[in-house]
Amino acid sequence: MNLTAIVAIYRFEMARTFRTLAQSVISPVLSTSLYFIVFGTAIGSRIDQVEGVAYGAFIVPGLIMLTVLTQSISNASFGIYFPKFIGTIYELLSAPASFLEITAGYVLAAATKALAIGLIILGTAFFFVDLTIAHPVWMLTILVLTCLSFSLFGFIIGIWAQNFEQLQLIPLLAVTPLVFLGGAFYSITMLPPVWQTVSLFNPVVYLVSGFRWSFFGMADVAVGWSILAIFGFLLACLAAIAWIFRTGWRLRA
Repeated sequence: MNLTAIVAIYRFEMARTFRTLAQSVISPVLSTSLYFIVFGTAIGSRIDQVEGVAYGAFIVPGLIMLTVLTQSISNASFGIYFPKFIGTIYELLSAPASFLEITAGYVLAAATKALAIGLIILGTAFFFVDLTIAHPVWMLTILVLTCLSFSLFGFIIGIWAQNFEQLQLIPLLAVTPLVFLGGAFYSITMLPPVWQTVSLFNPVVYLVSGFRWSFFGMADVAVGWSILAIFGFLLACLAAIAWIFRTGWRLRA
């Protein structure tokens, strides 16, 4: 294992974050704070509780998950796309580093940034709502796994994208709507039976449900299925990246 290559890529990506601190950290935190104000105050004044949990606190896991998913994807996708855009990807591919080491450097940096933002938002939430975490170890575990798996997904998007517009295409048209429809701001048990069944085909439901369970001990689906879904998605992304580096798809064209 070439740890020097992993550390070099990791440090370079983290340095880019500090150069664009307002865009990388401050902007998503402020945006999420607005969600707290709008949903927690305006809508929370009309919806008292959801399954015994104050609505302002109920939406916290969903808001964190929304930000973590989008930040993991955007950080990883831009990280690998930019070398393609300026042509330095060939230097990276010719370096004495395997695809696992290259992927680890970019993905760990993207996951670190997303995790940091998620924890900052969690800390911010305590200023808005009365919040308790029933299973803090599981909360952190699910958060880390989500950051890693969606950073891998973002890495794939960055390789697939051929322009800057495509970098935003899947997050805007697929991931964000799936989060909003995945129980981020409501429990799927509040839906009619037919739509509850339809919601179970949304993979984000399992992420939000498992993460919310770690806070309040309540879940829309069994926690085991949530953990299994995260691991399954992570392994699928790793398999896709291995195929990409083996075939050179969108890398050497």
